[in-house]
Amino acid sequence: MAEALLGGASPDQLARTALPEEYLAAHLRVEDVDMFTDIEDKDVRKSLRVGRVAMPELAPDEVLVAVMASSINYNTVWSAIFEPVPTFAFLKRFGATGGFATRHDLPYHVLGSDAAGVIVRAGSGVRRWRVGDHVVISPVQVDDQEPATHGDGMLGAEQRVWGFETNFGGLAHYTVARASQLVPKPAHLTWEEAASITLCAGTAYRMLVSRQGASMKQGDIVLIWGATGGLGAYAVQMVKNGGGIPVGVVGSAAKAEALERLGCDIVINRNEIGMGDDVPNTPERTIELGRRLGKIIRERAGGDPHIVFDYIGRATFGISVFVARRGGVVITCGSSTGYDHHFDNRYLWMNLKRIIGSHAANLQELWECLRLFDLGRLMPTLSSVYPLEEVAEAARLVQTNGHLGKVGVLCMAPGPGLGVTDPVTRARIGEAALNPLRELPGTASAPPLDAPLVAGRA
Repeated sequence: MAEALLGGASPDQLARTALPEEYLAAHLRVEDVDMFTDIEDKDVRKSLRVGRVAMPELAPDEVLVAVMASSINYNTVWSAIFEPVPTFAFLKRFGATGGFATRHDLPYHVLGSDAAGVIVRAGSGVRRWRVGDHVVISPVQVDDQEPATHGDGMLGAEQRVWGFETNFGGLAHYTVARASQLVPKPAHLTWEEAASITLCAGTAYRMLVSRQGASMKQGDIVLIWGATGGLGAYAVQMVKNGGGIPVGVVGSAAKAEALERLGCDIVINRNEIGMGDDVPNTPERTIELGRRLGKIIRERAGGDPHIVFDYIGRATFGISVFVARRGGVVITCGSSTGYDHHFDNRYLWMNLKRIIGSHAANLQELWECLRLFDLGRLMPTLSSVYPLEEVAEAARLVQTNGHLGKVGVLCMAPGPGLGVTDPVTRARIGEAALNPLRELPGTASAPPLDAPLVAGRA
């Protein structure tokens, strides 16, 4: 199948090409769940495996996608350290719902919540997609027979994050997704660029732009923690595009340079407020840091933040609540430094501030977000690319916060730079603009990628 895909086979030829019984995938094993008990450094390189797993059966509403590229998200790190709970608990609960869901309850978990690739099989109930289509995959899997899903896909009780709360994720040669997860791949992007956008860009879009999020408007001052991370780098672009004033916080000079490349109006190094990498451990310390940060923002932006974009969690959340302006919004979608948040509630209730929880994006939001990539208004934030065989090193880079933007993973694609079917748009935008975070000095780099097809791919 790999030879057919890379050789330019037609959809009819792909449909006639036999599928392998097994495929290469990054996965966890259930017998490793307790491996990090009483260990301080839970190194994901010890738990993440790359090996062959069985090809699953396809449900009527699903497609099988040959994954050309994927990327690392922080949920891969959480999965690989088995926190806050082992993801095998998710698979067991999903499997217990019966039917085709029982396939997911296995002693191994194929990870990955991003993917770009080619449809090679479509279930009998799939109407709008065909073999041969180039797609990216939404990380959100919903039950379209659940009433709440029709109001907002993210509100359904059976909504799950694909590759985290489901099996057969995107860090593999093949993946299974529902047809309701598919979006056309932006034709001017490479496989690895396209695979870096769905989870993080979609999540940032819902947080900032959607009516389900902060509903950002022109002139809004937006404080963005971790502004060169996978989420933050897209948030900076969206604030700029929407006429807002992005205020990015980073932890090093190298990341400050990257933030300037993204066009961030105001760049603040955590060391300017004396924060470093420490988590404020008292209410007094949190308020002290908040006052320092607020003073800098007022001096440089002319006011307090209308919106605070916080996915960092425990280390930043108390400061976020403090620095948001009267009537402002703190919007959160995660907690990479810990879920146990502490803040002084007086600064929330007496100043009429709001906290909004946000999670991924519904399909309509993701389509709207991807349209901005098609128009050249948003750019990928890919900084490095690893082969699938080195996925554990890629995940370790994210775990230790040694990365910028997104870390890509080549799966079935034999090398970077492939998959572009609209070279005219790509030339119009320009390579430098499309890759603002690549090859920055002082940042971690991936090992070189060989052009030939890796032996043994099916």
